[in-house]
Amino acid sequence: MNRPFLLAVLGLPALLGACSRPAEPVWSGYVEGDYVYVAAPIAGALAELPVRRGQDVARDAPLFVLDSAAERAAREEAQARERSARAQAADTDKGRRSDEIAVTQAQLAQARAQSALAASELARTRSLVEQRFVSPSRLDDALATERQTRARVAELEAALRVARLPSRVDERSAAEAQAEAARSALAQQQWREAQKAQRAPAAARVADTFFRVGEWVPAGQPVVSLLAPSAVRARFFVPEGVLGTLTVGQAVQLQCDGCGAPMPARIDFIATQAEYTPPVIYSNAQRARLVFMVEARPTDVRDAARLKPGQPIDVRPAGPST
Repeated sequence: MNRPFLLAVLGLPALLGACSRPAEPVWSGYVEGDYVYVAAPIAGALAELPVRRGQDVARDAPLFVLDSAAERAAREEAQARERSARAQAADTDKGRRSDEIAVTQAQLAQARAQSALAASELARTRSLVEQRFVSPSRLDDALATERQTRARVAELEAALRVARLPSRVDERSAAEAQAEAARSALAQQQWREAQKAQRAPAAARVADTFFRVGEWVPAGQPVVSLLAPSAVRARFFVPEGVLGTLTVGQAVQLQCDGCGAPMPARIDFIATQAEYTPPVIYSNAQRARLVFMVEARPTDVRDAARLKPGQPIDVRPAGPST
């Protein structure tokens, strides 16, 4: 038996075994992205747009600024009102001013002197009446004058005590409530002004810009769209017969044209309802038209950055070592 024939015979079982080995499943799909559309809740003219399409931005990087002249003026007005209300609330905890109290004290001293003089005049008049040097009517006048000066002293003493007291409880409560309302109005205006300048919520790539500087931007209208690497995922479809072999968290491999080595990924979603095979990925190799949608995310953020939404991909189960 010649050597070539012997090698052919010995290699036949291995060849038959290779032909009988089941082919590795390959599922077709495409790349999907969850875009973040950044908008301001308040309308305004676009004043600044420091980013451009395709630019990578860091977290908290400025994206755009709307004109905020009206909000700035409203904030300054609210600040003035808040200062006024705070001063009024603080004033209710104090008595009258020192100069006003000094005036009342001077008036009280004068009234006490007049009261002392009236008391002395009353004593002298009473003595003269007893000696019959003056008529009794003079005594009545002296008594009236003495009572009047004592009443004036009592009035000024009460006024001095009131001048040193703070406002009543109800007045203080009302002043404090007005101050709190002013603080809330100021916070609202500060929030409105801050909303005119939007920043990136996370590190991402600027997918698109929708306005130019100078254009009017309605409230809630997106100005910039962002795509973070963590928001990129692979969406593919598997036949109903394969569904039982897949679980959330299972490792798979993604491959696309020109991407080089397969990219590791993990399944993070499996649809609970079936659908018919979309024509865009239909092929003769996929015999089952009833499929389930599955989504997987790349485990390495650098791989996710290489993928572009809409890009077709192939998905394979990961090997035992993955």
